[in-house]
Amino acid sequence: MADLIIRPATEADLPAVGSVTVEAYRVDGFLDGTDDYADHLADAASRFRDAELLVAVDGASGEVLGSVTVVLPGTHYAEISRQGELEFRMLAVAASARGRGVGEALVRAVLERARAAGVPHVVLSSSEKMLAAHRLYERLGFTRLPERDWAPLPGVNLVAYAYGMPL
Repeated sequence: MADLIIRPATEADLPAVGSVTVEAYRVDGFLDGTDDYADHLADAASRFRDAELLVAVDGASGEVLGSVTVVLPGTHYAEISRQGELEFRMLAVAASARGRGVGEALVRAVLERARAAGVPHVVLSSSEKMLAAHRLYERLGFTRLPERDWAPLPGVNLVAYAYGMPL
């Protein structure tokens, strides 16, 4: 997508990042009106402070079209990463930007971050219900990592994926 820019988020982006993230999860049916996870997704300021937050913006308008949170093992947002791995979380694309390659561009930016840092593996957890995301990950070369599947809450099953890169 020629008019798409992937860059680190700025403080000015944070309200849009929170809104886009909640919207993406809600549109896909992963949130309901009583889900406390929506508050967690909306809190882009914490992700900005405690992790690396990347945004995809429209090159012409500057509109935030998506975001992803990049984390290191042992940090606040890390869930399954170990030494020698980079992890990403909360990949989200605005409903209006679906089908434009935004999600793929964000994942490729994470892979590039890992390469640049000399980190050979990228991992993630995803709800077992996020089938469209799983297709994207597999198309980009991620493989299932079933030994790290887990459930943060009863009935919330997360599947793990890994990408291994030659250094």
